[in-house]
Amino acid sequence: MKLLDCFQAALASLRANKLRTGLTTLGIIIGVAAVIAMVGVGKGAEKRIEEAIQGLGENVLFVRNGTSVSGGVRGGANSKVSLTEADAAAIEAQTPSVAIAAPTVRSTGQVISGNLNWFTTIFGVGNNYLQARDWVIGQGRTFNPQEERASAKVAIIGETIVEQLFGGQDPMGKIVRIQRIPFRVIGVTRAKGESSWGRDHDDVVFVPLSTAKSRMNVGERYRGRYVRGITVKARSSDVLEAAEQEINDLLRQRHRIRPGQPDDFYVRNIAQYLEARAKSERTMSLLLAAVAGISLLVGGIGIMNIMLVSVTERTREVGLRMAVGARGSDILLQFVTEAVVVSLIGGVVGVVLGFGGSLAAAKIAGWPVITSPLSAVIAMGFAAVVGIFFGYYPALKASRLDPIAALRHE
Repeated sequence: MKLLDCFQAALASLRANKLRTGLTTLGIIIGVAAVIAMVGVGKGAEKRIEEAIQGLGENVLFVRNGTSVSGGVRGGANSKVSLTEADAAAIEAQTPSVAIAAPTVRSTGQVISGNLNWFTTIFGVGNNYLQARDWVIGQGRTFNPQEERASAKVAIIGETIVEQLFGGQDPMGKIVRIQRIPFRVIGVTRAKGESSWGRDHDDVVFVPLSTAKSRMNVGERYRGRYVRGITVKARSSDVLEAAEQEINDLLRQRHRIRPGQPDDFYVRNIAQYLEARAKSERTMSLLLAAVAGISLLVGGIGIMNIMLVSVTERTREVGLRMAVGARGSDILLQFVTEAVVVSLIGGVVGVVLGFGGSLAAAKIAGWPVITSPLSAVIAMGFAAVVGIFFGYYPALKASRLDPIAALRHE
């Protein structure tokens, strides 16, 4: 019996019992759709974490001011200003695992050009901050040492600022007013895009650290030697934890913190946090994929059950086929093909629903979902395997029927 004949016979049999066929494929449909959706969500989560790490910069640690305690009352984050520019210089010079330590201050305000204005974030930084955070100058240049020493009124702006204030035109050498102070644009950063949580990396203005502290509203606490934070770039991802420990030890020593006393600063390793989050999301995806696999298993059991019923109902048909010359292998192939066709129909519908559900989730719920043809191929292959595995026993039972007994079956 040819495979094409088996396929046509299988389709004819399934058409004869449409409702039963639909219910049989339901488990396969749910399983395949769930597998595709979960794989898409898992890959989307990984992509989101990668984008977040890229936006922060590679091998980056953030050192921030700590919490004040007065009369048992604890202040919030940054309530105790303890970090200084000298701390940043010491970290860069005295910790072997650190490549760059860049002090920073931050403010917000209106940036104005002509009759256009835009509210944004302003960072007071040195060139080493741009290196630490992997900012690339797409046009123009960075600050020179003389500008940093002289508190020059120069600025580097992001692509979003260019679009909002200059309509995409060349901003080089133009004057913008930042907090009503005129600054000359000397550079534009290359676009980074949005972070995974929706923050626009390009909606930013950089000015020299000394300029921000002496001319802009960054808070009275940061007018002198103190800074809001220190951005640290480790020499490699392998020494991130070592760098974190070295920074802790050095700053405790410099701030004269006794053993047992709390730190007046804290070090945040965002990459580790994001990677841990990625692992938890992958674990959840694997768990949901396992549930989807159980759905496929249940669907396979349903196929076996229906195929056994089908063999019982068609015993006389099997006996008649054998009486006119069909071999046991022909009967086996026919019923296995029927089981595989049922699985593949369920697989196709499941793939469509899986991709559709993934796209709907991405649009409605805002979940990052990445679907690929490979996941559809794997899901279809698994559905075919389920059909062969669970359809083999009923097919084998049919192929071993005694033709005479089968013809007498009522």
